[in-house]
Amino acid sequence: MAEPRTNSTGQSLLVTLDRTAAEPLHRQLAAAVRDGVRSGRLRRGTALPPTRRLAGELGVSRGVVVEAYQQLVAEGYLTSRTGGYTEVAAAPAPERPQPAAPATTAPVVDFGYGRYDVANFPRAAWLRSIRRAFAQAPNERFGYLTGRGVPELHEALSDYLNRVRGTAATPDAVVVCNGYAQGTALLIQVLAARGARRIAVEDPSADDDLRPLAAAAGLEVVGVPVDDDGVRTDVLGALNADALVLTPSHQWPTGGVLPAPARAAVLRWAAGRGALVIEDDYDAEYRYDRSPVGSMQGLAPDLVAYAGSASKTLAPGLRLGWLLLPRHLVDDVAAAKIATDRGSPVMDQLAFADFLVHGEFDRHLRRMRPIYRRRRDALLEALASRLPELEPVGVSAGLHLVAWLPADLDEAAVVAAASRHGVRVHGVTPYRLSAHVRGGLIFGYSALSERAVADGVARLAAAIAVVRGE
Repeated sequence: MAEPRTNSTGQSLLVTLDRTAAEPLHRQLAAAVRDGVRSGRLRRGTALPPTRRLAGELGVSRGVVVEAYQQLVAEGYLTSRTGGYTEVAAAPAPERPQPAAPATTAPVVDFGYGRYDVANFPRAAWLRSIRRAFAQAPNERFGYLTGRGVPELHEALSDYLNRVRGTAATPDAVVVCNGYAQGTALLIQVLAARGARRIAVEDPSADDDLRPLAAAAGLEVVGVPVDDDGVRTDVLGALNADALVLTPSHQWPTGGVLPAPARAAVLRWAAGRGALVIEDDYDAEYRYDRSPVGSMQGLAPDLVAYAGSASKTLAPGLRLGWLLLPRHLVDDVAAAKIATDRGSPVMDQLAFADFLVHGEFDRHLRRMRPIYRRRRDALLEALASRLPELEPVGVSAGLHLVAWLPADLDEAAVVAAASRHGVRVHGVTPYRLSAHVRGGLIFGYSALSERAVADGVARLAAAIAVVRGE
């Protein structure tokens, strides 16, 4: 003979009834639903199971459920609709108001670097690529993949980067990742596991993501000074590092372009030390006043790990990035990718591959270059008119420029005064590893209209006048 059941569970509502309790079953059910409404688990408009079905799940008579529902309708927690539908009518009790956090005033004009014009994301073209990719993808693409990503994107990226960036990429050297930050994190993990102890970065540089990752992996981070052309190769002889992170096509933030002799010197240093050069090719597609500059990876693919992403060309929210790796690193980095997140989303990869193959990426860049150029020109014109004592550099490419301050202006004082005048602008100093005398401001202009650029410089000029006591 079966043992008597003491507890019943309604799976539709996550309700448990205790048959051994003194409280009647309909009251237990009403209390459970009431608690679900009060906690917010059952939100207003949520349809409850029909009485007959819930009674079957709970192993009780239908009358128990009907009586509980009627009680909750009377209390205002539920409402009955024509046709027998019952749904939640009440909202959770409002929480006791907490003291408001101090309000932060948004800047009127934000020159912050990293704010991209996502309003110009090519939605229609991207949707076409998603549809084609979804229709044409082999069934096996929807299973677990290797840590390198989908073969279609390996092929498309290799063709594009070899054509546009002068890389020497082969599909079997590509690892797809979630943006530059994850790509460098995977590389650091692998290098540390292989015995690396020190990683060098440009000084100044934007590797604020890399530094804590390197420290967590037990790596020391050292800075290498830059000049007008990029990293100073005259100090490489004394550089005892296992990897060197560079932005040779558009040094961040100063905008220098590493010339051919300096590139050769960097590669000689890497070969002599058995070190890895990590090339961050972050915004080379945007150039205005100079010819394209090819990647370093194309010169020595066995010495250079090339890192790129769609963050500054399409949208950072896509989280699409890629690495072109020396062959001896591919398997380990792919394994680290698998261990991290089992691989990047397949449909995003397939859509981007289609986007590249059908020329949509090239068309998007051709459309955006004149837009960004007009914004850069507006910034240069406004600086020349309002603040001619500032010295802009790195203006021929990219999505930002640096303006060096004259000796009589303190960088921190200018940044603070600008904030009080409704302008957000970063100084160069926070991105330095060593002390430096000359102050400068970083102007990101990609997300600002020409009018906003002019207004921002006018406000900055007023702020600088206050700093000078004028």
